[in-house]
Amino acid sequence: MWSGVFPAVTTKFTADDELDHAENERCFALQMEAGCDGIIVAGSLGEGPMLSHDEKIAVLKTAQSVAGGKPVLLTVNEAGTREAEQMARRAAKAGASGLMVVPSPIYHTNPEETVAALNAVAAAADLPVMVYSNRVAYRVDVTIPIMEELAKDTRFVAIKESSDDIRRSTEIISAFGDRFDLFTGVDNLAFEALSVGAVGWVAGLVTAFPRETVAIYQLMKQGRRDEALSIYRWFRPLLDLDVSTYLVQNIKLAEVHAINTNDRVRRPRLPLFGERRAAVEKIITDALASRPSLPRF
Repeated sequence: MWSGVFPAVTTKFTADDELDHAENERCFALQMEAGCDGIIVAGSLGEGPMLSHDEKIAVLKTAQSVAGGKPVLLTVNEAGTREAEQMARRAAKAGASGLMVVPSPIYHTNPEETVAALNAVAAAADLPVMVYSNRVAYRVDVTIPIMEELAKDTRFVAIKESSDDIRRSTEIISAFGDRFDLFTGVDNLAFEALSVGAVGWVAGLVTAFPRETVAIYQLMKQGRRDEALSIYRWFRPLLDLDVSTYLVQNIKLAEVHAINTNDRVRRPRLPLFGERRAAVEKIITDALASRPSLPRF
């Protein structure tokens, strides 16, 4: 159902901490112009937990306005299942193509609770669902046995695999074949995941470097592994910025240099400063200075 590069877009704010609708529209459009295959809004990188429900719907509508009919998914990452169901219903009413659903980021559910909560959210929206499996960040592991339960409901169509263990990708394909669209959700494991059968990439650094991200995916899809690997090796220091407590600030700083935007974040986050900012900026500027020419694909 879904495949390709789906940016987990950042959310742009004005100087007085309101949504910057014009800048969101511009930045989202850059992803589409580069050939991305969908958009995911209000995720971890999009500072979803810091957005109100109204703001999430507003960002969704902005993404829909530039997506050209490609899928636009809204992330459901509420602490409570009741609130998650409410958000899911609003997303469906607003015309979302589907949901990316995070098990409760506050209470660490056991397997039975995880299945019950995900089923409840899927039923509330009656939309296709991508399950966000990230045991590192959210401490809830959506395991193969849990996926076996979810597979009974056809609304669960995709898995964003972010366990940080490349073996899990093979295990999912071995267990389910093509029952789930398998997306990698870890930027600096993307080449590896695509090599073993992932059909999509929920990407972070794509927001600053969309053409390079799309090039890697398309070259891999065409069997041009060596060309993709050459770009990926250049990209790796940047992709490592996605695997950090400061991924939002890191990637927004990359956007400052690469697409001429701002790095405003919503508190309690603050933009990077001091030695950490200088270190990240060096990674970005070094990469920009050696940016490769991209092959036709």
